[in-house]
Amino acid sequence: MYNDMQISNMYDTTQTIAKEIFNGVTYPWEVLSKIGEFIISLGNQLSEEEYDKAGENIWIAKTAKVAPTAYINGPAIIGKDAEIRHCAFIRGNAIIGEGAVVGNSTELKNVILFNKVQVPHYNYVGDSILGYKAHMGAGAITSNVKSDKTLVTINYKGEKIKTGLKKMGAMLGDNVEVGCNSVLNPGTVVGKCAHVYPLSMVRGYVPEKSIYKKQGEIVSINENFLLG
Repeated sequence: MYNDMQISNMYDTTQTIAKEIFNGVTYPWEVLSKIGEFIISLGNQLSEEEYDKAGENIWIAKTAKVAPTAYINGPAIIGKDAEIRHCAFIRGNAIIGEGAVVGNSTELKNVILFNKVQVPHYNYVGDSILGYKAHMGAGAITSNVKSDKTLVTINYKGEKIKTGLKKMGAMLGDNVEVGCNSVLNPGTVVGKCAHVYPLSMVRGYVPEKSIYKKQGEIVSINENFLLG
């Protein structure tokens, strides 16, 4: 019904080792409760020639770079050529895609990062899915629990969509750019190729190929802007 937010319109699922978790599912937030079990199942099938088992339910690609000061709690899969930098804190239920960057003091919990995602500086990403080449600027975070602890809803074109989830951060489509020190409130969904201004407080749905300047001010961006 809400076509803009369907997995098929937000993500290229060929760009994640977790492709199969999306089978038979319509909206991305529907897989959040399945991430931990999926990692354990997938991890036990990974090639021992390509992945090392580094602890209980932790699989790290041999080509990944992991700083000795990083902390990784399972279940977790660190993909090929990923980079886990100084003091990164991976709390569990995390799939980190090929070529992804998890930066200095960044914290992850119950997430899927597609290939080439960058969360490189002081980010918190919880109960969220970040699409191919999505990037969060320094200090940008997801807020995954409402202050009143009620179930998360998504504000979509004037309608409130019930998720049934107490914890949901942000669903970022492919090639989304989030500016520095922005806060993505619970139930944020950002369509592919959208841009969020720095210092933004984002809530609800942001259409694909748009610029979020501030609450109530979202403008479309043209193809020349996207091509850079």
